[in-house]
Amino acid sequence: MDILGLIPSFGNVIFTLAAFVIALSVIVAIHEYGHYIVGRWSGIHAEVFSIGFGPVLWSRHDKRGTRWQIAALPLGGYVKFLGDADAASAHVDQATMDRLEGDKDALRHTMPGAPLWARAATVAAGPVFNFVLSIIVFAALALWQGQVREPLTVDQMLPHPVSEAVFEPGDEILAIAGTEIAELSEFRDTVDALPRTPEMEYTIRREGSEQTVTGPYPYPSHAVAVQPGSAAEAAGILAGDVVLAVDGAPVFAFEDMREIVGASDGSEMTLTIWRDGEELELSLAPKRVDLPLAEGGFETRWLIGVTGGLFFEPQTVGRGVLSALDYGVSQTGFIIRSSLSGLYHVITGAISSCNLSGPIGIAETSGAAASQGLNSFIFFIAVLSTAVGLLNLFPIPVLDGGHLVFYAYEAVSGRPPSDKALRVMMAAGLTIMLSLMLFALSNDLFCP
Repeated sequence: MDILGLIPSFGNVIFTLAAFVIALSVIVAIHEYGHYIVGRWSGIHAEVFSIGFGPVLWSRHDKRGTRWQIAALPLGGYVKFLGDADAASAHVDQATMDRLEGDKDALRHTMPGAPLWARAATVAAGPVFNFVLSIIVFAALALWQGQVREPLTVDQMLPHPVSEAVFEPGDEILAIAGTEIAELSEFRDTVDALPRTPEMEYTIRREGSEQTVTGPYPYPSHAVAVQPGSAAEAAGILAGDVVLAVDGAPVFAFEDMREIVGASDGSEMTLTIWRDGEELELSLAPKRVDLPLAEGGFETRWLIGVTGGLFFEPQTVGRGVLSALDYGVSQTGFIIRSSLSGLYHVITGAISSCNLSGPIGIAETSGAAASQGLNSFIFFIAVLSTAVGLLNLFPIPVLDGGHLVFYAYEAVSGRPPSDKALRVMMAAGLTIMLSLMLFALSNDLFCP
């Protein structure tokens, strides 16, 4: 066996694991900090704040008596509040409660002895902080990237075999093939209505004067981005590659390539790629993907996992804070709606259960997102944070949502569930979660 030949693969595994641990640690830290800080504001004392489980690698006590620690298994975390027998708040530490009996002030600082509103707020804060993280990250990315300037203006050309010429930074695109671009919001519809040709005439404004230049089709068969975990990534396609042909048939418009891939039924195909002035051939088989629709539901398509775009990078202008926050909220809401819709469609059998990824799939996506750059990795963290927050709100015992159901029962009945009922429900909840984890792991191992 060639040991040296294993080094690149081993390095990829380490990179993937490191990206997964970093992403998960950030999300867990924010989630648990939500529990901690709202609990503290509500008067509940936190004994331990831990990132990870198992043997403690580092710890310190703060002035409030909370032990902050990092443990050896970075697959989660917890906050243990005073009066809890375990990190899941599943059982009461009866010895502590007996010791504090009669001291109302001390009991008020325990989790079991706190008012119902304080306990509910503390539990709900974890998922809420995950959603807040997602909103802030999406908003920050929107502020960083800005929004496309109107009229559509060239910032810089992207590498392309047909784009030798003529466009310069600052050129304003006024018309394509004689069709005027009235508003930026109508640009895509205008392009779709035009005949697809390898080269087109553009009317531009440069330094105050109008002129006509020739350039490629506005949306060429250009891989602006490659999706993590996709067939394109596995085949070695890189952002910036231009697809010249599919199985020998020339393509120049991204829509042409998408139609060919969509009609492939998953058959293997050979793509002729232009990269930095050289041509190469790569083989891949499109994957069947269930895509969420903005209006709800899913659309099943065959995809290779590349995102198209213009043949140039457009100039952007700053986006307002309120506009960015609105984008952050809408993006987070879309992920929540799509996740719930996806789960419903999996349960009803409308889409494949392979849409549910387990830890291996999430780790692979973490590594792939990190390999594509910091923006991609941060975006992935925001998406995963929303998913973690949503999962924790499911009404399953051992999850935050299960605790909130218990508190709702207590609010209605005037008393908490009995210890026996809690034990049974916690055992059932743990069984459900382990079953879901095993099912998701089997998807990682056996789904195509």
